[in-house]
Amino acid sequence: MDVNTLKAVYFIGAGGIGMSALVRYFLSKGKTVGGYDRTPTELTRKLEEEGASIHYEDNVEGISQDFLDAQTTLVVYTPAIPAEHKELTFFRQQGFEVQKRAQVLGMLTRTERGLCVAGTHGKTTTSTLAAYLLDHSHVGCNAFLGGISKNYGTNLLLSDTSDFVVIEADEFDRSFHWLTPYASVITATDSDHLDIYGDHAAYVESFRKYTSLIRPDGYLIVKKGIDLTPDVQPGVTVYTYATNEGDFHATNIHTGNGEITFDYVSPLGNINGIRLGVPVYVNIENGIAAMALAQIAGATADEIRAAMPGFRGVDRRFDFKLKNDRIVFLSDYAHHPAEIRQSVYSMRMLYPDRKITAVFQPHLYTRTRDFYKDFADSLSLLDEVILLDIYPAREEPIAGVSSRLIYDHLRPGIEKSLCHKEDLLDTLRNKKLDVLITLGAGDIDNYVPQIYEILKDR
Repeated sequence: MDVNTLKAVYFIGAGGIGMSALVRYFLSKGKTVGGYDRTPTELTRKLEEEGASIHYEDNVEGISQDFLDAQTTLVVYTPAIPAEHKELTFFRQQGFEVQKRAQVLGMLTRTERGLCVAGTHGKTTTSTLAAYLLDHSHVGCNAFLGGISKNYGTNLLLSDTSDFVVIEADEFDRSFHWLTPYASVITATDSDHLDIYGDHAAYVESFRKYTSLIRPDGYLIVKKGIDLTPDVQPGVTVYTYATNEGDFHATNIHTGNGEITFDYVSPLGNINGIRLGVPVYVNIENGIAAMALAQIAGATADEIRAAMPGFRGVDRRFDFKLKNDRIVFLSDYAHHPAEIRQSVYSMRMLYPDRKITAVFQPHLYTRTRDFYKDFADSLSLLDEVILLDIYPAREEPIAGVSSRLIYDHLRPGIEKSLCHKEDLLDTLRNKKLDVLITLGAGDIDNYVPQIYEILKDR
């Protein structure tokens, strides 16, 4: 279906972070946009303010007449939607053009030059920073991001002049196989989504397949040392990166006084005097990958050096909510053992002598089943862990799988507790806290404003 002939676009799962960027994109193109989501959120409220009509009951009767012409309506769905969803079934039976979110993004990478970021973790920060750097250069870009940029207050950037589009390449359900990148970063291949892939070998093979989709005149920038042997087409330039090694890396790293500075080493031109806008250690690596993409797209050394300190980060990615001498509180989306390990490591570097407490909400029964020992190992680096019940998202419960699996495998001696989320605020209200971090990709973020209110006057 040609985007130009579309009159209406209907989204099933409109409030998802990746879906909402497409909602905004089609609104910007003057299309009639609407859809369904399971629950109203702050994000769906903003989408409705911007012009989308969204309802919250899976009911065919709730679909507006604006979206019932199969010749001029595109239906977009997220793979998290169950196959038996009534509205999705209706559109399929009525012969509508029905596409996954990733298929629509793939279409964009075939008409523009896609700068894509894939990997188990680090995707959102790296892609958002790359988009920020390009937007602050003469190059410019469009961007479909997996989080809300704190600089822009949105997950969509649009340019009338640039043919570059920054995209977070999601491996869930092999979605990134729809893309045709011009350049791609791959940050990590730690196992995840084993409910889809089955085992680690199949997961890594999916990334290898993804590397074969990069355009022959394109670029692959892969984290040095990860479990991946790329299978690129002839003509693709392959680079490596890491904090301290690889084609792109950092030297002269200095941390202190709330700042991190370093010199950036690059085959495309070194840049001295880089200062991180979000000074946590993991962002050195994320920053190196983002700067590599920006250089490939044509951003200059002076543009990159000037822009880096102004990057404010992404909502829910190492997101400080409160920081003073008495209490530190931040929210982090980390929901994989490797992400949690990185997050805790960064916190330890910032606050080596303070007690760090984490509230962790596991995301998905299958992920908990597959990685509960790894979760326990990462969480055991903390001083105290409060474990909430598993956030099910798209899944049904699995017998014998609960947060207690993680709880029982935490290291001996750690302060630990199990807590229902409805009891969390009372638990925190009555607890002496020094540094608190909330971890997880579920609905724990809904409690962050209330936690802030509890802590701000301490």
